[in-house]
Amino acid sequence: MSLRNVFSMVLISALLGSSALLAGCSDAAGTPDNTGGGAGVGGDAGSGGEDAGSGGEDAGSGGEDAGSGGEDAGSGGEDAGSGGEDAGSGGEDAGSGGGGDPLGECTDGSTDGANTDPDDPVQQGADHLVGDLKFPAVLVAVGDRDGQTRHYTSGVGDLETEANVPVDGQVRIGSSSKTFTAVVVLQLVGEGDVDLDAPIETYLPDLVRGDGIDGREITVRQLLQHTSGLPDYDDVLLAEGVFKLQHTYLDPHTLLDMALAQPGKTPGSEWAYSNTNYVLAGMIIEKVTGRPLNEEITRRIIERIGLRHTYLPGVGEQGIRGCHPKGYHTDVPGEPLQDITELDPGWGWAAGQVIATPSDLNRFYTALFGGDLLDPAQLAELRATVDAPAMWPGARYGLGVVSTPLSCGGLVWGHGGDIPGYHTRGGVTEDGRAVTVAITVLPYFLYGEEGAERAYMDVLDLVDTALCE
Repeated sequence: MSLRNVFSMVLISALLGSSALLAGCSDAAGTPDNTGGGAGVGGDAGSGGEDAGSGGEDAGSGGEDAGSGGEDAGSGGEDAGSGGEDAGSGGEDAGSGGGGDPLGECTDGSTDGANTDPDDPVQQGADHLVGDLKFPAVLVAVGDRDGQTRHYTSGVGDLETEANVPVDGQVRIGSSSKTFTAVVVLQLVGEGDVDLDAPIETYLPDLVRGDGIDGREITVRQLLQHTSGLPDYDDVLLAEGVFKLQHTYLDPHTLLDMALAQPGKTPGSEWAYSNTNYVLAGMIIEKVTGRPLNEEITRRIIERIGLRHTYLPGVGEQGIRGCHPKGYHTDVPGEPLQDITELDPGWGWAAGQVIATPSDLNRFYTALFGGDLLDPAQLAELRATVDAPAMWPGARYGLGVVSTPLSCGGLVWGHGGDIPGYHTRGGVTEDGRAVTVAITVLPYFLYGEEGAERAYMDVLDLVDTALCE
């Protein structure tokens, strides 16, 4: 597999792709609690993150009022995305951290609960990523069939202070957010409000038009499967690097305009990863439900399965609410890393906005493939895959999920995601084993093309080790 193929998805998609041992900042009872008072479940969710590739919080269907309602739509105001003062993640202050510890501050005990056995193969794999590949920090959560979780860390959580890596710290999960969006669309399919094989024109009339692009010829399924032929707005957005965008809010319609300024391909003719697909999926959710995307994800997924440390940022929210390692980036591979933890994720929206802990991400995929979020018919649709040769060897893409063969047999189902500062990989097996690996830099920007293939594959090897050894 060529470097170009490996990176074609990774760079574009990323830049924007309930265990008793939930660890992190310990509470008084000794049970690790990773976030301060503000992280909760959801909050003003809805603005953008990680594989950011989709759009701002207000986006969703058009104009200030369109589809999701005014300035607050999609993730904004006090009530947006998590519902008023009492909503799921910290009341009025939910957009900026809520109560409890100061924004993102780790309390004593944030490193409690990590593995201490240097001979553990997962620990050795994490140490390899730090010691040999020079990643600043690695966090790993491994869930077994019985729901117990083992936590691993390596490296430092802050290059300046050399603070220890917080166990199960919050990270931007990038394109793993796409699975959340796909699940909501499929729930709407099950409720009879969306037809997977209907043209997107049905839900977003007269919106998707361009050179070789016609919303009357693209189906909802093709959006979720990345076979729509739509160009990726990242190709325009990131042309001059990330730092110029670090503190800039971009709404979904601006992102869609960037995509539509490029020529499209024939729908269904090939698999090609495009964050634009999930901007439009988010818009469909808002148009059909009449509610902000962040609110729907929070209500239908985060609160439903009790993801205590998962949320979608509010409009303008650039920090990470809970205890977390810092994320690092450079626009020029090989140059010194800079702190990019503070980031306006509005250009992620439905494609990359979610923030979570590794153990919460494990819990999400375990619940999804365990049938807790979708009826059997919709879960079967989600699992119907096509070959995705531009991802990594053996990858196949379903509706917002990826299957990857394991060395010990069977598949791991998940997604993975990249956003400046954070790279995540992992998923769940058919028999309920789960793993999430998070590192605090995008491998390509540490190495460039010369060494990045090895770095990406070594992260996938650690996923395989955690599930097979």
